[in-house]
Amino acid sequence: MVQNKYDTIINARWIITVEADNEVLENHAIAIRDGKIEAIVPASQAAGLEAREVLRLDRHVVMPGLINLHGHSAMTLLRGLADDKALMDWLTQYIWPAEGRHVRDDFVFDGACLAMAEMLRGGTTLINDMYFFHGAMARAGLASGMRTFVGCSILEFPTNYGANADDYITRALDERREFLGEERITFTLAPHAPYTVSDDTFRKVVTLAEQEDMLIHCHIHETAHEVETGLKETGVRPLARLKELGLLSPRLIAAHMVHLNEAEIALAARHGLSIAHNPTSNMKLASGIAPVKALLEAGVNVGVGTDGAASNNKLDMLAETRMGALLAKVGTLDPTAVPAYTAIRMATINGARALGIDDKVGSVAQGKMADLIAIDLSSPETAPAFDPVSHVVYAAGREQVSHVWVQGEALLRDRTLTRLDEEALLARAEDWRHRILARGE
Repeated sequence: MVQNKYDTIINARWIITVEADNEVLENHAIAIRDGKIEAIVPASQAAGLEAREVLRLDRHVVMPGLINLHGHSAMTLLRGLADDKALMDWLTQYIWPAEGRHVRDDFVFDGACLAMAEMLRGGTTLINDMYFFHGAMARAGLASGMRTFVGCSILEFPTNYGANADDYITRALDERREFLGEERITFTLAPHAPYTVSDDTFRKVVTLAEQEDMLIHCHIHETAHEVETGLKETGVRPLARLKELGLLSPRLIAAHMVHLNEAEIALAARHGLSIAHNPTSNMKLASGIAPVKALLEAGVNVGVGTDGAASNNKLDMLAETRMGALLAKVGTLDPTAVPAYTAIRMATINGARALGIDDKVGSVAQGKMADLIAIDLSSPETAPAFDPVSHVVYAAGREQVSHVWVQGEALLRDRTLTRLDEEALLARAEDWRHRILARGE
């Protein structure tokens, strides 16, 4: 072991590594240098190591940062604007009209920064986003320090951002060039959904993704209505259509995938795509219960997402992880479906695998980036602590997240954000509330 000074040493009561199933290290220390985990040793061995900062978190779980595999960060400014609606009614009657009146560069930047503050305070270190004005989203990621996947939305119809599918694609690639080389910023192609994107556009996306080595992020099989309408209009279910268009591959992150039959589960496994499971949004919009247990048993990689705050109302990955575990149990009437450690894997390493960066983040291992969080289990709500894995999934709340690091940089320290100005964000959110109300929403 290298003996010269580290940047940070974190002494933890428990470390959930997500390296081996059910692996929990007790009374160990993590040594960080240049943004990476350089050593993981028993606390007794760490006593002689030197670092610029030594933290003693003797009541805490330290674990990989949570990876939000599907979100629309800027829509935080539309939180609570329209609730208790069916998906298509919610979109066409409320959300799309509001976006048409307000979405522009400053809306996206302010909304994304607000979302990132919320996510960091809840232990999320990476967001896989999908929206418009991608430069603004990337700048928010740089401002917050979060690892940010900027999904470039592509549709056939005009919005404030683009006139048609070709315009969306051109603008996405132009904005992407500005941020090439930024280690924490990655652009993806995000055709919205089978019901908003044509065959020709999907073909262009597949070709472009291969040429530019980009991921594809798309809503698929979110509702029964979507599947039924697709079958009526094209003669096949949407997933079969996308297969024929070449979309199904390990590049694809399919958001929702609620309504699947056995053949489609096998198809997803065979083509190696990943699924972003959004349990709370799916429940709130009454979209249904995704067959997560069957997907996992088939070998499909399933991660966890919050969706946007306009359809979920909070961007709380700990709550989402808990909900994903519970919903799988009640959906199958099987209490062993999605155990606690599996749920944690879904919210960490599975998300990293979907994004093609599981060699860099998603678990606590020597050589990986120090994207870590600490959760304080000393409160009455999590006492006594028999099993830290169980507590993280079933008992702990986001208010117990005390520290967050991305690439070794502390972005949350003792519940205080280090980069983002909380008061300024709240003032901007209030300003946007007045603007939206003034336009009659």
